[in-house]
Amino acid sequence: MKDIYLCKEEFKDFSIGEFPYDRDHSAMGEYQYVKQEGYHGNWLDQVCNYTYNGTGASWLITELDGVHYMESMRIEKNHPHKMFPTLEMGEKWWKDYCVSVKLRRLSQKGMAGLVFSLNNSMDTLVFSLEEKDRAVVSYRHKEEVVILKEIRFLHDSDHTYELSVDCDGEKAGFYIDGTEIMTVVDKRIRRGGKVGITADCPSRFHCFYVTASEDTYNMIKQEKEQHRIREMKEQSRHPKMKLYKKIDLKNFGTSRQIRFGHLTGDESWHIVLAQMQKRVSRDAYGFISCLTAINLDGEIIWQKGEPSQQSQVLGKVSADMPFQVYDIDGDGKDEVIVGWDFQIQILDGETGAVKKSVRTPLSDDDDSTIIGVPYQTYAFERINPDGIRICNFRGMEKPSDILIKDRYCRLYALDGDLNLLWKFKSLKNTGHCPLPVDIDGDGKDELLAGYHLLDSDGSLLWSYAIDEDHTDEIVAGKWKPGDDNGYFACVSGTQGFFIGDFYGKIVSRDYIGHAQRISVANYCPERQGLEFAVTNFWGHQGVLLLYDCYGNQIWEMQNEMNGNILAPVNWDGNGSELILTNADQEKGGLLNGQGIRAVTFPDDGHPTLCCEAIDLTGDERDELVVWDYQWLYIYTQENNPCHQQYHPVQFPVYNASNYRGEYSYPDSSYLEFHGDKEKMKQKTAKEKITEV
Repeated sequence: MKDIYLCKEEFKDFSIGEFPYDRDHSAMGEYQYVKQEGYHGNWLDQVCNYTYNGTGASWLITELDGVHYMESMRIEKNHPHKMFPTLEMGEKWWKDYCVSVKLRRLSQKGMAGLVFSLNNSMDTLVFSLEEKDRAVVSYRHKEEVVILKEIRFLHDSDHTYELSVDCDGEKAGFYIDGTEIMTVVDKRIRRGGKVGITADCPSRFHCFYVTASEDTYNMIKQEKEQHRIREMKEQSRHPKMKLYKKIDLKNFGTSRQIRFGHLTGDESWHIVLAQMQKRVSRDAYGFISCLTAINLDGEIIWQKGEPSQQSQVLGKVSADMPFQVYDIDGDGKDEVIVGWDFQIQILDGETGAVKKSVRTPLSDDDDSTIIGVPYQTYAFERINPDGIRICNFRGMEKPSDILIKDRYCRLYALDGDLNLLWKFKSLKNTGHCPLPVDIDGDGKDELLAGYHLLDSDGSLLWSYAIDEDHTDEIVAGKWKPGDDNGYFACVSGTQGFFIGDFYGKIVSRDYIGHAQRISVANYCPERQGLEFAVTNFWGHQGVLLLYDCYGNQIWEMQNEMNGNILAPVNWDGNGSELILTNADQEKGGLLNGQGIRAVTFPDDGHPTLCCEAIDLTGDERDELVVWDYQWLYIYTQENNPCHQQYHPVQFPVYNASNYRGEYSYPDSSYLEFHGDKEKMKQKTAKEKITEV
């Protein structure tokens, strides 16, 4: 008998008003851990979209005759992602339960019902009322919806119906107002999982109950305890965190807009923090208003611009800022290369003084031909730089060229003296973080900018056959055992996660909603090749996925948080990497390749907004840097210092970006390529013939 309550929710604990949500509907949660203020109860809303801006909450708590209701308000369904607003609750160990809710659809121009056996908000079973005459059982996964069973059931918007799902093993009975209307047998029922409510039309829910038998209740407790023991056992295998530095950021704090380098020419590390302001339209023309260089004791080395006490406002930026720390002139000390008031400036790392400067290029293109321009008008006479990359287009002994870009369309290559080398104007969105990489072994970088591969002189070599959305992150490497060919792996919003070769062919692809973040490393040493960690954001956010070297999914999970960095972390120094999610003490930390939390952050009041992994102590293992607008903490291993034999090759610190795809390779051979340039050019020639 299922008479033990796992949940008895009548929404009485909620005040009348809006369920907590992101009032900005911004992209801050892509790279910063952003918590929504307000009372959530036991419920979680993982569905968000930038099209929600200015439209209020997805869910409202209302009252009628003393009864509290949870009402759904969203009617947007498929732009730019397939979305099903969902409130979820419970735990992944729940199974063999009966879940029920009283439901009144206030509109019949959509669906509303129960979710169950929920692994994440885009991997769930659903029992719903749809149109005016259908009751449907379906399975939602990523961008697909598969109807498992449906029957004719007449209903209207004036009456309340009680929907129930009774799960036992692989079989579930589906009830309306106490009458069984159909049964379904499916292995996903056996897996169990969370439960909740869902709707894509205005609908009213109340009396949400979940019950299980006493035996099932005890089994759930046992499985949860076994998981806790498994986590503790895994955590005992890794060194714990030890606080290394704690820095007061005073009035110059920022979000994830910091860079690391050696400003004085020795091995000591410094941090450069950028505050920014927004011009014209959200993040389209963000510009740096203050740079602060500090050492690891928090002492200010120099400051350019005026810091603001409104750092929480200035720091709320989801775009990249145009600055890097790098020894561009080869004098042995890092400079700071920055876009500043429509100039590209090279600053002396020790003093902040301007060593070289040039005005940014004029925006002399027809505004109607520029991709991604708000209001169809480029706002300024000169380019407002959106990012800076250090490249090697001229085949120098070390990278000595600078790439700047506008938001989504134009790229400009400069040499180390700030002379213009070339310009490329794209017919496809350039994305956020073009990747310079020498793919043919000639000593000069090619550049993957969005879906275009450019030669070192800025000429187009080929394009992936994708025209929509844009690429957020890219990694390049040799990942497959026995395969000496190089590949790109990209996350490109609605176009998903894909792997492509160096000749414009897509060899693997998975549509996961809005694909946002990617890294590649040896996360599963028991497997051949390397693995990809991927996450999404817009739509059904916060889903973490792991893929093998061929692009086959290994697992997917939801950690119930945004701001998942997914950086590879060389924490142990043994060649097996861990995955950094975020700095939350309860659910964040480092995951192993099985998705188990291997290292946790201490409960010491540390900031959780931003995090980064970088070796700052010199023992080759990574430290973890966490910060918000007021404080910055650095954690190292409890057994530091410890001599290491493993020396991974990681994404270069001088090309830092929110949008960098990250890697950690055992050695540099994973980035040594010998692509056939002539074959690439032949592909371009064939495309031109086809166009003609």
